[in-house]
Amino acid sequence: MMAPTHQDLHLHCSGPEPAQVGTWSGDVPDQGQVHIHVATLDALRHRSEAYLHTLDTEEQARYERFRFPADRERFLLAHGLLRDLLGRYLGLPPDALRMARGTYGKPYLPDIPLHFNLSDTKDALALAVGHHPLGLDLETMGRSVDHTAVAAHYFTAEEQTDIAAAADAKRRFLELWTRKEAVLKASGVGIMDDIAHPAFRALADAAYHVHTWHVGTDHLLSLACATAPKEVLVFGEE
Repeated sequence: MMAPTHQDLHLHCSGPEPAQVGTWSGDVPDQGQVHIHVATLDALRHRSEAYLHTLDTEEQARYERFRFPADRERFLLAHGLLRDLLGRYLGLPPDALRMARGTYGKPYLPDIPLHFNLSDTKDALALAVGHHPLGLDLETMGRSVDHTAVAAHYFTAEEQTDIAAAADAKRRFLELWTRKEAVLKASGVGIMDDIAHPAFRALADAAYHVHTWHVGTDHLLSLACATAPKEVLVFGEE
């Protein structure tokens, strides 16, 4: 369990456990449910051309600004999948969705009571959808990271001891890292240097329920919700 990072924040952590990945039937989540969709870039690549036509003007501009083809493709597939799935949840064409952004850039759908959060990593994407604010973070074991140095800078002494004692220190580091990022994203501030940042303190709820999964052998996923979900369903995309 992650230690609280300041005296007012309580994290209720569970997992990690293997994700049971099913096939989405098209249903909207119940009030107590969260849906998580996970897909590799390889599985989505055949949708690239169709997705390109669903992006709005701002997304098209962001897509064009990426310098490297791999980053450009990942952005396209992530935002195309986001529009595709949200459109199917809401019964709207993907290009009809009008996104807005919060103070720190977290996207939302104005006047639509459906919350979502998108995460991408080197070779995969994930999207969480539910009826309450939530945050999601996905990481790949293929990520190159000096986990000892990063943990020393961002993690508590308790977390660093936990990582050092783990049979697979890199995996344990990434499990804890996804939890930290999911909580930051659930608060609405997004990715920033420190969970003790004043913006986070101002926006964060008093407690978060965080669960972590292993998705196959290569990916780790954490979901953070201020309201504990009754059920989380994980779906794969092909």
